[in-house]
Amino acid sequence: MKHERALQAVLVVVGLLFMGGIYPIAGILRNRDHSGYGDAMMMSIYVALGIFLLLAARNPAANRSLIAFTVWSSFAHAFVMTIMAIRDQSARDLLGGVAAFVVIGVVLLALTPRKGPAAASASR
Repeated sequence: MKHERALQAVLVVVGLLFMGGIYPIAGILRNRDHSGYGDAMMMSIYVALGIFLLLAARNPAANRSLIAFTVWSSFAHAFVMTIMAIRDQSARDLLGGVAAFVVIGVVLLALTPRKGPAAASASR
């Protein structure tokens, strides 16, 4: 029970964190910052993911695939950001984001509910 509560809390925190991306998106669009349009498009995906993570917090076991997507997309995003930071000296500030995405992925991976015996037999 503590495990599920911890997962629910993490889903809410990460969901709210991702939804916070709406503010930079609004600024980019309001100011017509063409150089930030790519960032705004990427952040919009995370805002949508944040909404679904908040919904998944109600019943994490029923939303394992969404949690798994969040884990592996966080690792993929961190990997790409790492390569960018290594290759471009001016992108070293991305390393903070790398750490954040790795922490999100590791914590969610550790807390993701395993398939129970009933779920495992139903998928056969």
